[in-house]
Amino acid sequence: MAFVLSLLTALVLVSYGHGGSLGCDLSQNHVLLGRKTLRLLGQMRRLSPRFCLQDRMDFAFPQEMVEGSQLQEAQAISVLHEMLQQSFNLFHTERSSAAWDTTLLEQLRSGLHQQLDDLDICLGRVMGEEDSALGRTGPTLAVKRYFQGIHVYLQEKKYSDCAWEIVRLEIMRSLSSSTSLQERLRVMDGDLNSL
Repeated sequence: MAFVLSLLTALVLVSYGHGGSLGCDLSQNHVLLGRKTLRLLGQMRRLSPRFCLQDRMDFAFPQEMVEGSQLQEAQAISVLHEMLQQSFNLFHTERSSAAWDTTLLEQLRSGLHQQLDDLDICLGRVMGEEDSALGRTGPTLAVKRYFQGIHVYLQEKKYSDCAWEIVRLEIMRSLSSSTSLQERLRVMDGDLNSL
């Protein structure tokens, strides 16, 4: 339970910051949705991970690239947005519908969609036309490749229950590992707001 709570806290940190963070003011509802997303991922557990040890996989989350010190604010927001978008896409497939409780899955999809809507506003504020290529290069591209590896894994494992359980845990881990990126965004916003 403590593990789930720490993951929940991490997702919340990924999803929001103090007033003005991410170049915009995310609503309290966004904060609650971030908490609910992680709680739902925890509730979606259908198998004990012990039963799926043979299916474990290192998906090579691009942590250094995502959390690199050279990441600018627009890139960081783009990476956070991409992580939520790819998570939404992953859980919005016909195969995922067969794997999970439909009520929990719909709640998860709805929460991710709302978080994406909130981040779209932030993304629009910090990215100009010259930044439109950010989604095709560097850290954002690394996140896309990471999620492509997850899709390939599911295909190779024929979308088995254990494969989905491993992926569910991986998504929780990847979202929680973005905490330091969120903290860097807070520092960036603090520096920008003090000018």
